[in-house]
Amino acid sequence: MSLSALIQQQIKKHGPITVADYMQLALQHPDYGYYTRNDPLGAKGDFTTAPEISQIFGELIGAWMAMQWEIAGNSGMALVELGPGHGTLMADILRATRKIPDFHDAISVHMVETSPTLKQKQWSTLAGAHLSLHWHDGLDTVPDRPLLLVANEFFDALPIRQYVHTKKGWQERMITLDKEGKLAFTMVAAKPPAALKKLPVSENIYEYSEPSIQVMHMIGTRLKERGGAALIIDYGYTGGTCADTLQAVKAHSFHPVLEAPGAADLSAHVDFDALANAAVTKGAIRFPVAPQGRFLERLGADLRLKALCKDATVAQKSAMISGLERLTSPDAMGDLFKALCVAHPDHPHPDGF
Repeated sequence: MSLSALIQQQIKKHGPITVADYMQLALQHPDYGYYTRNDPLGAKGDFTTAPEISQIFGELIGAWMAMQWEIAGNSGMALVELGPGHGTLMADILRATRKIPDFHDAISVHMVETSPTLKQKQWSTLAGAHLSLHWHDGLDTVPDRPLLLVANEFFDALPIRQYVHTKKGWQERMITLDKEGKLAFTMVAAKPPAALKKLPVSENIYEYSEPSIQVMHMIGTRLKERGGAALIIDYGYTGGTCADTLQAVKAHSFHPVLEAPGAADLSAHVDFDALANAAVTKGAIRFPVAPQGRFLERLGADLRLKALCKDATVAQKSAMISGLERLTSPDAMGDLFKALCVAHPDHPHPDGF
């Protein structure tokens, strides 16, 4: 039986399901989920993330992490990555910080990953990179130490629910079966989360990710109680949204969202204000969200590019220049992708923001 058939069976038995339930099944079903059985990254996969585009990305984040460690007093800390992909970002972070005195001795490395396939990839990438490597299914099992956390393209894959405030009251966009028995969207009267109740009446779609809020509550609590800083980079928006951002990607192209669940990646744009506010409610502080391009440039991306190009071949130079351009250009990932830092209340304003 396919995942589509299982979802159809569930709808016939219990009625329409939420967009969040659909995303959870499509991405994480133990037998048919996209992340359960697929390696989504790279040219042979369905999408490519920043660490695979340019090593400069991970190297700059490594330097940024080391600066936050020094700010925290060079103490022992847990270096954590949420959704580490192939482990490329963490490998670049560890390589870039290898010569910083005492940094590697002071940290333990923790990878939060649920995909068995990706865990194996990460282990292959990171074997020998650090003496203290650990894997976790969730942030809750990471040791209770001061935190250095990075999450790159993690929150976009967490399930969302979609609501519309009409003249008839609040309704939720859900998934049902059409007359032919195929998956289709429908609207159902619903009670929205408190965060949406003050929004104006409109026919626009408002998105809310409860799992994202829960993760940020955990991060905010840890930062307040133990200290440190967290860096979140993803594609998304500030100031609220009123649009349907749910999308599916397969083989580096957009794919119908309700077609062949489990065969394509599902994601939605990240509400950075909601993430920041969730951490603040638990006692952390936030800093202004920065576009990814500006964040990387402020950390010295151009200087690092020049240093790498000195001993590079013509082909290598071209690849490095185009890679960094893709990460920083407003016409590519530079503006759509954004960076957020939340930290302990006494943490000074970090570089890049």
